[in-house]
Amino acid sequence: MLYYLFRYLDKAYHLPGAALWEYISFRTGMAIIFSLIITLLLGKRIINRLQKLQIGEIIRDLGLEGQIQKQGTPTMGGLIILAGVTIPVLLVARLANVYVWLALLAMLSLGLIGFLDDYIKVFKKNKAGLAGKLKVIGQVAIGIFVGAVLYWHPGVVIKQHGPHSYHAEEIRQGTSAVIKSTTTTIPFFKNNELDYADALRWLGNGFADWSWLIYITVVVFIVTAVSNGANITDGLDGLASGVSAIIVVVLGLFAYLSGNSQFADYLNIMYIPYLGEVVIFTGALFGACVGFLWWNAYPAQVFMGDTGSLSLGGTIAVLALMVRKELLIPILCGVFVIENLSVLLQVGYFKYTRKKYGEGRRLLKMAPLHHHYQKLHFHESKIVARFWIVTVFLGILTIITLKIR
Repeated sequence: MLYYLFRYLDKAYHLPGAALWEYISFRTGMAIIFSLIITLLLGKRIINRLQKLQIGEIIRDLGLEGQIQKQGTPTMGGLIILAGVTIPVLLVARLANVYVWLALLAMLSLGLIGFLDDYIKVFKKNKAGLAGKLKVIGQVAIGIFVGAVLYWHPGVVIKQHGPHSYHAEEIRQGTSAVIKSTTTTIPFFKNNELDYADALRWLGNGFADWSWLIYITVVVFIVTAVSNGANITDGLDGLASGVSAIIVVVLGLFAYLSGNSQFADYLNIMYIPYLGEVVIFTGALFGACVGFLWWNAYPAQVFMGDTGSLSLGGTIAVLALMVRKELLIPILCGVFVIENLSVLLQVGYFKYTRKKYGEGRRLLKMAPLHHHYQKLHFHESKIVARFWIVTVFLGILTIITLKIR
C-alpha cells in the first residue's frame, strides 16, 4: 500500500524521496525493518496473550537434558512470523505481482494447517494433533494450487533468446521471446536447464501435453517434503528459525539475480520477468525469522509450533520453485533433508532388524538427528549453532553452483 501511495505522490506532486519506493532494494530494506519491528514489538504481546490463554507446550519426557523445563512454554508462536511477513509485504510490495500473492497465500494456508494442528494439541489435549492424513491432504491441496498457478498463470514466464540463452540486450530491444515454460535449473551441468515436458516426450509428442501432470506432481512432492522437513527440524530453541533465515537469504539472492536482466545475462542464468518483487517477500520473511529468534533463542520464551514450521518450510519450497532452483533444495535445505532422512532411516532400520533378528535396533540414539546429539550430551545451543554453520556452508555451496557447470 505504501508503494502505491508514494508512487502516486511522486507522479502527482514530485514529492522528494518518493521515487525511492520504485527501487526493489529500498523496499526490501524497508520490508526487513518493518518485519523486525513487528516481530519484536508485536511478539511480546502475542507471547503474553498466549500465556494468559495457557497455550503452553505439552512435553513428553524423552529423557533429554533440559526438556522438562520447557513444559508450559507458549506455543503457536508462528503467528508472530506470519504477522511479521504479511504486514510488511502488504505495505511495500506490488500486490498485483503473481509471485508475491502466491507466496503469501501459500504461507498463510500452510500456517492455517499448522494452527489447526497446534489448536488440537493445546486445547483438545491431544498430543497427536491434526490427523496425519488430513495434514497431508491439506499440504497436497496447497501444492496442487501452487503448481497450477505456476503452470498456467500468464504472468509466470521466462524470456528466451535461442536455446538456453538469455541476453539482456535482446530483452531490452524486445527481440527475445516471452514464453510459458516449465524449464528449471539443473546444478553442475553446462547446459543446465531441463524442461519437465522433456520427461514425457521420449514416449512420443502426444505425451508432452501431459507435462502439467508431472510438473504439478513434482511441486506437490517438494512442498510436502520441505514443509515436513522444517516441521521435524523444529525441535530445539532457535533451530528451525535460524536455519530458515539463512536459506531465505540465498533464495532472495537468486530471485534478485534471476529477476534482473543484466545480472541474468552476466551470469548466463535464466531471466524470469517480474520475479524481482519476490526479493521483498524474502526480505520480510528473513526479518520475521530473525525477529522471532529474539524470543525463540535459548532459552526460548515461545515456540513456533506447527503454525510456524509448516508455513516456513512450505514457503521456502514455493520460493525455490519460483526461482526455478528446486533441484538445489537437497543442497540448500540439507539440514531439513538430513533431519527427514534420519527419521526415515531410524524407523526403517528398526523395522528391518526387528523382522530379521526378532528385536528392533537403532541407527541413532534418537531421531531426528538433533536429538541424537542431545543424547550424546551436546548442549542444545551448541547443536543449534553448528546446524546454522552447516546451513551457511550449504548456502554458499548453493550460490557457487551458479558458475560450476
